[in-house]
Amino acid sequence: MAVTGALDRLLAGPSAPLGAVVGMAGPEGRRIAAGGVCTPGGEPVTQRTRFDLASVTKVVATTCALHRLAVLGELELTDRLSRYLPGARPGDPTLSDLLHHRAGLWEWQPLYLAATEPLAALDGLPLRYPPGQGRHYSDLGFILLGEVIGAVTGVGLRHAVAELVAGPLGLDSIGFGPVDAEVAAGGVGDRVEATMVRSGEPYPVLFADPSFEWRDGLTVGEANDGNAFHAFAGVAGHAGLFGAADDLLTLALSLADPAADELWGGDLREAIFRDGPDAGQASGWRTEPVARGGRVGRMLWHPGFTGCALGFVPEFGIAVVMLSSRLLAARPAATADLWHSVVETVGLAVVGQEGW
Repeated sequence: MAVTGALDRLLAGPSAPLGAVVGMAGPEGRRIAAGGVCTPGGEPVTQRTRFDLASVTKVVATTCALHRLAVLGELELTDRLSRYLPGARPGDPTLSDLLHHRAGLWEWQPLYLAATEPLAALDGLPLRYPPGQGRHYSDLGFILLGEVIGAVTGVGLRHAVAELVAGPLGLDSIGFGPVDAEVAAGGVGDRVEATMVRSGEPYPVLFADPSFEWRDGLTVGEANDGNAFHAFAGVAGHAGLFGAADDLLTLALSLADPAADELWGGDLREAIFRDGPDAGQASGWRTEPVARGGRVGRMLWHPGFTGCALGFVPEFGIAVVMLSSRLLAARPAATADLWHSVVETVGLAVVGQEGW
């Protein structure tokens, strides 16, 4: 079977994650395969194992919650950020600008090292790029979008995602941490971000706290992402969500289903799924053409730093999920490389891979 073959390929060689799950669902049914272990020497990974989704949070939680709020008439994606988060911010981007990574914000900063509160530190940052002049992938923009969701709903991001996204579809495994059972390790403490802070690579670092106590143990059931864990208690618009394969496939199939207008709208869904000014970037979701059985469709997807990715192809009515603990591999491969290996093994030929 293609899913089993994709898992076997994923778990082979020096870049093999400690554990992984691969799933695919569509007109031919649903198949999920799991292998490896949750922690070194620990329990085996199963189809029910939850993984730290890292930046897949940006689409499963934040983009989908904003999508639902727009369907319900609670906001417009063309609204300015200041409508929901009053205060002077450079450029005052629209929600759409933030969803398309075109607000000119810094890609990342360790807000937890700032002397002020994290949101105050974010608000005080200058723009890194001219707003509206190109795509510059930004965690900080999605942190702001998460705050918008909390402001609009009045219940905070955790409960908003549960009520708007997970609840209507019965997605019991989808939610923010901490998670205390059936969960795979996401990485080793703050190892990656500590290196980023010390080196100033790949971005200059504007905050410093020499006394900060970095995590050094396995991150199991808590967000591996430093800003999510240290600055926002595990609940943020850019990272911190956990989930299992079956529920993620259910969500992706719902998004791909043209009959699911009550949840996702008709014209609105088409607008959200459409590329913005930058090819390959829709609202939140990345896009790329894929071929199957002589037909070409368009895959909407998103990767996460921990080794997870989710995608769906509306034209084919199919969804694919990859969950892995890639950071615990002997030689970790990039999530996008693992993902493209998986989707091609399950029968989707990537016509034009983007380079982000």
